[in-house]
Amino acid sequence: MLLQPRPADSLPAAHDRVYRTLRVQVMHGEMTPGQPLTLRGIAKTFDVSMTPAREAVQRLVAEGALTMSSSGRVTAPELSNERIEEMAAIRALLEPELASRALPRAHFALIERLQAINAANAEAVAKQDAVGYIRTNLEFHRTLYLRAQAPAMLAIAETVWLQLGPTMRALYGRLRRNEPPQHHRMILAALRAGDEPGLRLAVRTDVTQGLRHLTS
Repeated sequence: MLLQPRPADSLPAAHDRVYRTLRVQVMHGEMTPGQPLTLRGIAKTFDVSMTPAREAVQRLVAEGALTMSSSGRVTAPELSNERIEEMAAIRALLEPELASRALPRAHFALIERLQAINAANAEAVAKQDAVGYIRTNLEFHRTLYLRAQAPAMLAIAETVWLQLGPTMRALYGRLRRNEPPQHHRMILAALRAGDEPGLRLAVRTDVTQGLRHLTS
């Protein structure tokens, strides 16, 4: 007996497309804390049936990128002060270690690439583009940490970034930045000098100094 093909929008590719797009939107702060989403709205936006929309949402809820109430209401994460402090502590522990492991492989080409990303970050700040700012900020860190060759550690860091995405958007709105993070320049200087303690300090300060404004 020949198997009948499943509808196109129920294929894994449809679920994966919805999942990956929503994941990027959350991580880059395109959603605000507590912003509601509906399966029907997601399905309509992506032109898919309810099944891939539901599968994508369930996957994102499992990662902490979205939250689901007992009644089934889906929202972007709205973190308590205690949760924000926990996420900041994880970043303070994990990301300096990733940077330290990347340092021996921080050749000139990497530093040039980081400088270019930081310039794009400064441009986003000048345009008051919150999503562009968050995207290029995370790209700066991820580009550096990829050189650590520690995929499990990087995966944990990305999960934290994902859960913090809407919170970082709220932080940007509160701080109203008019210049790029000064600690990026300190990170670049430490990389050029091969200064491992200075690199750890610059990364730790960069990834935590903003979040304290949300818990004060």
